[in-house]
Amino acid sequence: MTPERKALIQSLLSHYKPEDAQDVQAMLRDLLGDTIQQMLEAEMDDHLGYSKYDYKNKHTDDSRNGYSPKTVTSSAGDIPIDVPRDRKGDFEPQSVKKNQTDISNIEDQVLSMYAKGMTTRDISAHLQSIYGVDASAEMISRMTDRILPIAKEWQNRPLAKKYAVVFMDAVHFNVRQDGRTVKKAVYVAIGTRLDGHREVLGLWVGGNESAKYWVGVLNEIRNRGTEDIFIISVDGLTG
Repeated sequence: MTPERKALIQSLLSHYKPEDAQDVQAMLRDLLGDTIQQMLEAEMDDHLGYSKYDYKNKHTDDSRNGYSPKTVTSSAGDIPIDVPRDRKGDFEPQSVKKNQTDISNIEDQVLSMYAKGMTTRDISAHLQSIYGVDASAEMISRMTDRILPIAKEWQNRPLAKKYAVVFMDAVHFNVRQDGRTVKKAVYVAIGTRLDGHREVLGLWVGGNESAKYWVGVLNEIRNRGTEDIFIISVDGLTG
């Protein structure tokens, strides 16, 4: 290691500290808000019976009528959303009800849908858990079709070529498995770029906190464009 690189690493270690679970959730705030927005849009599609601009399949005298801004709270902080309105005024959203301002009861289910290892069936099960038995199979299918491409794009998005520090740890979410809700570790990697900007590189469900498991995660990060990581911090590494 060159003296210059050693000095840089020492400087980075003095400035960047591992984030706790609450900081991780805060980084996922935008992802949570975007997903809730897509769920609301899919609910309106289901309510009207046709997708936005799909007028050839419109068989109702009701239609969309803009949005009402709303702020909801979560463990990640306040999240602004736009609730769709219909002209008749009888649309009743279920993911975020009209008088509801706290979405902490569903945020684990929403965020864990973005973890690698979640199948289409898993995502549908999570949505079914959120909406309950009253949700039609058609609505769950329509919503899964909306969210799945967003999840895949986020999971596979290109990453920066260099990161000063990458922290790896587990966050425990409530996830759907075999028809029931269980608490499960979702593994998260947080990268700090050379300019100090932090981002969540990815989420992975399953596996364990062993060296072999994290090697697989690092290989995926490399395949998404990262060429160099100066410091890697893994909490509780075994094996």
